[in-house]
Amino acid sequence: MLKNPPISKIILEGREFLIKRDDLIDPHLAGNKYRKLYSLINTPKEHLQTIISYGGTQSNAMLAIAALCKQKEWEFLYYTKPLNAIMKSQKSGNFYHATELGMKHHELEENLYRDFIGSQRLSLDEKVYVIDQGGADSSAREGLSVLADEILEAKLQIDAVATPSGTGTTALFLALALPNLKVYTTPCVGNSAYLKEQMLALHSELPQNLIILEPKKKYHFAKLYPVFLEMYKKTKEAGVVFDLLYAPSMWQALLEQTDDRILYVHSGGVSGNESMLERYKKKYGS
Repeated sequence: MLKNPPISKIILEGREFLIKRDDLIDPHLAGNKYRKLYSLINTPKEHLQTIISYGGTQSNAMLAIAALCKQKEWEFLYYTKPLNAIMKSQKSGNFYHATELGMKHHELEENLYRDFIGSQRLSLDEKVYVIDQGGADSSAREGLSVLADEILEAKLQIDAVATPSGTGTTALFLALALPNLKVYTTPCVGNSAYLKEQMLALHSELPQNLIILEPKKKYHFAKLYPVFLEMYKKTKEAGVVFDLLYAPSMWQALLEQTDDRILYVHSGGVSGNESMLERYKKKYGS
C-alpha cells in the first residue's frame, strides 16, 4: 500500500492543475475511501468481527470496505434495495469484485430499507461496526487530517483544493483541516441542499472556506451523459484516468466556475469505470 501518494500535473483548457494521486494507494482501497476508512485500517483485526454497510451497487465505498474486510478477515454484510437479474449476473464492475472479495450481499424491499438499516445500530455488540452509506462517518476525520498534513507538507503554490462529493464527508473534513485554503466541491448525488444536510449531520456548521459549486445543469447520479464521457476522455488524454461517476461533474464545474491554482484530490473509484464504459458503449457505441 502506497503511503503519501505523489502529485501529478495536467493541463486542461490551457490551465495547469495539480493532482494528489490518492488513486495509486491501493488497487481497491484507494482514493477518498482509503482516507475515510483510515481509522479502521489501523484497527487491530481482533477488535472487530463484522462490518455492516449499505448503499448502491456501483458504490466505490462498498468495494473499498470489501477489500479492507478481506485483509482484516472480517465478515462484511452489505445491504441494497432489490437488484435486477442483469446486475446479479454481471462479471465486471464494483459489485462483482466486492462479492469476489467475500462480501455477503442482502436485498431489502424499498419500503423496509431505511427502518432496517436504522435498527442495526440498536442490537450491535462491541465487535460489530456499522459504516453509513458512502463511508459518511465522523471517524473519517482522522484519515482526512492525515491527507491535509500531506498537502501542507508539500508546500504547494495553490489557492484551493478540490474534490467531488457524494455525502460531502471528504470535502467537509478537508475544509476543517485546511482553514487557509479554499476547498471546492460539487454535489454529485442530489443538489446542494442535500449535500449540506449530509455534511451538517457530521458537523454542526459548515466552514467558511468550503465552497459548493452547483452544476449549471441537473445531472442524475449514475446516469449516462455524453458530456461526462467527453470529460473523462479529455482528462485521460491529459494524463490521468478519473472515475466516470463523480469526477466529470467536478471537472466541469472547476473549468466553468473557477480560475484558481487548484490541487485536485483524486477520489479513486476507477475500478467502477469497467462497467460504466460498457454501459456507455452499449448506449452510445463508444
